[in-house]
Amino acid sequence: MKKIVGYALLFCLLSACAVQEPKEPIQISGIYPHLAMYNDEGECGTGAVVPWQDRLWVITYGPHLPFGSSDRLYEIKEDMERTIHPESIGGTPANRMIHRESKQLFIGPYAIDSTRQVRAIQYKDMPGRLTGNARHLTDPANKIYYGTMEEGFYEVDVHTLKPQWLFADENLKPEQRRQVPMANLIGWHGKGLYSGQGVLVYSNNGERGDSALHHFNAPSGGLHEWDGKQWKMIRRNQFTEITGPGGIYGNVNPGEDPIWTVGWDHKSVLLGVRGADGWSFFRLPKASHSYDGAHGWNTEWPRIRNIGTAEKPDYLMTMHGLFWRFPGNFNLRQTAGVRPRSAYLKVIGDFARWDDRLVFGCDDSAEREFLNKRKAKGGIEGPGQSNSNLWFTSLEKPDLLGPATADGSVWQQEHVGAGQLSDPFLFAGWPIRSCWLSNDGKVETSFTFEVDLSGNGQWQTHKVVKVLPGEAIQVPFDREEKGEWIRIKNAVTTNASAHFTYAQTEKRGRDAADLFDGFAKTSTFNGGLLYGLGDQRKAMGMVARQYEKGELKANIGYYELNEKMQLVAKKDDTTARFIEQRFAIPKKVVHVDSASVLIIDDKGRRWRLPMGNKSFTELIHEGTLRICREVATERDLFNCHGTFYELPAENADGFAKLRPVASHAFNMNDYASYRGMLIMTGIDPSQLEANRNEHIIVSEDKKAAVWAGVIDDLWKLGKPRGEGGPWKDSDVREGIASDPYLIGFYDQRKLRMSHQATESVIFTMEVDPGGDGNWIRYKSIKVRQGEKVDFDFPPSFQARWIRFKVDRDCVATAWLSYS
Repeated sequence: MKKIVGYALLFCLLSACAVQEPKEPIQISGIYPHLAMYNDEGECGTGAVVPWQDRLWVITYGPHLPFGSSDRLYEIKEDMERTIHPESIGGTPANRMIHRESKQLFIGPYAIDSTRQVRAIQYKDMPGRLTGNARHLTDPANKIYYGTMEEGFYEVDVHTLKPQWLFADENLKPEQRRQVPMANLIGWHGKGLYSGQGVLVYSNNGERGDSALHHFNAPSGGLHEWDGKQWKMIRRNQFTEITGPGGIYGNVNPGEDPIWTVGWDHKSVLLGVRGADGWSFFRLPKASHSYDGAHGWNTEWPRIRNIGTAEKPDYLMTMHGLFWRFPGNFNLRQTAGVRPRSAYLKVIGDFARWDDRLVFGCDDSAEREFLNKRKAKGGIEGPGQSNSNLWFTSLEKPDLLGPATADGSVWQQEHVGAGQLSDPFLFAGWPIRSCWLSNDGKVETSFTFEVDLSGNGQWQTHKVVKVLPGEAIQVPFDREEKGEWIRIKNAVTTNASAHFTYAQTEKRGRDAADLFDGFAKTSTFNGGLLYGLGDQRKAMGMVARQYEKGELKANIGYYELNEKMQLVAKKDDTTARFIEQRFAIPKKVVHVDSASVLIIDDKGRRWRLPMGNKSFTELIHEGTLRICREVATERDLFNCHGTFYELPAENADGFAKLRPVASHAFNMNDYASYRGMLIMTGIDPSQLEANRNEHIIVSEDKKAAVWAGVIDDLWKLGKPRGEGGPWKDSDVREGIASDPYLIGFYDQRKLRMSHQATESVIFTMEVDPGGDGNWIRYKSIKVRQGEKVDFDFPPSFQARWIRFKVDRDCVATAWLSYS
């Protein structure tokens, strides 16, 4: 008996001492909430993400802090355990480079050696917003370059970390510049730095001054190079990333390897490559215009990085809301292989492959919101404390998000000389393609399309089209028309526009994915107002509410969502009142009439959008459903009448460049960003007792609930759809255009026209292909008395906005269905 008791006691002791399996950290849609990064600044973006010595190293940045900040250097292990390094000195850094010879990672102001020891270069020794590193032109084994956003340039000894000032940072007062000269480059807001072929290349993507703050198409930015003696401007446009096949290591053969750069203007994305013959530039379409703005603030750091392996490189490019496949052998003699992958909504500052996953460092939630103010938001504030997170995905994720529908111009209402060639524009990668050509001159001209079939620089005539003065045409291209690049040559001096519109076949259906199960489809639901708390509380506050038949029945109580994704009831009347007062959902910020949703933006411009289920109308007018909020830095998520849209800031042309993301049948009460996640309320009451969706978090008292995911989950709600028009039994006047109505990004588009006149009426359709105010006549259709005439838009038809005119006063209807 004693032996049995002894064995039992020994077993218990061994069991108690047994090593417990570590618990897997909470993860939602690729976000680990405990990895959220906060600072005490107006913005907390991810500046760089680099795997190094079996760890993932991450830095964050504040908005304009050339002498340091509360931002930190983070070290993350494979088990997601994180270390915040005491050497952290913050700032606004986004630079990173691995220096082979010294076996060090340079990231922000830090140098990390092969034993993971961290040293910091103090900002008193190297002031500025660090934006890039590059290998040294003459002593690459012992020195590297640093560049700042305000044109400070340094060469740093990789062993001692002592900086040698080359050009003084513009943030310094004259007496602080140590008698070092200024670079005095054109443009502002530096982004990229790289070296090779005997030069140091530097980019900026902005411009100072009031014009750049308000006019997205103002002249801005520049690409520059320095040969060790003097600076030379290469091109006067907004540029960001500069890199090459060597990536963050630098090119292996710096004398021969190409240098790549990415930028943009108001017309389209720019792609540049430098080789033995100098620079060549190409154009790509934009999926999103939220990155526009002549000031450069909306863009963050687009990147080109190898997410494959050393043996099998696979370059991923991020630019203007689109993931791109980028060919590692891209050079002046071989430019084939640039391809669209899928569209995304996150604001990505950097990314890397870490083992068999991708890690995206994001800019999620800025306390200041900067210039992104509009009346549709009702005057609400940003979160109480800036924060961002890392987004972990599969290697395949860049192919799995939104459709890569995109557009862009080579000419936009500009003077074009006789025989002038446009920049080459990407032609391959989309099944649905067309070009809108306008001749705004006084004589007829012909436009010759030329294609480079294989990306080897050999151009051949593809087709020639003639356009009468004051006229415009759409030139469709079918799937069989091949070519890597296309360009246009004009015959006669004129004012012209040439706008390409590309679309992918919509593969999504109408049904939402299972991760949205549990959202309310009726006007009775459990909701709540959301606010990311400040004062180092690092939680999401919620005033939980109960709605019946669309009306607020009761405030349930105040809750907080913590990093463990627990929704906990709290007694905090002060915070609850603050949320109710400062984050109330505004009423009647949009108007819904019998025809469609009417938007009057902050510039007084009128826009119309399709309608979903008619039950949304009253909920919108009475302020039951949140319409507009920033959930990714410096752009808004607009949820109107059953469709989520990406809405650029007003300084990036706002509603004119609206992009529908997905449509749904749910009553989302509120939504906000928290720890890199998208949090939404509006849960079906049945879920409080019987929740089976891991994305829905229910409070312990079963009275409140939220949904958690990421903004890019929204693509899975279902394809954009709706119906409406600019006119429904509307009193219209001869020759007076209707309000613009959104038609871009939808498929299966049908139009029905009718009128109440006693004789025939001609309806004329005009389109604005890119939202640039360049209206083009598309088609005129005669509608006889008493007739209803239907028109199906062909797949080749792609434009962002449509409007209508009639040739006589009448009561008319122009009704569009996107099914």
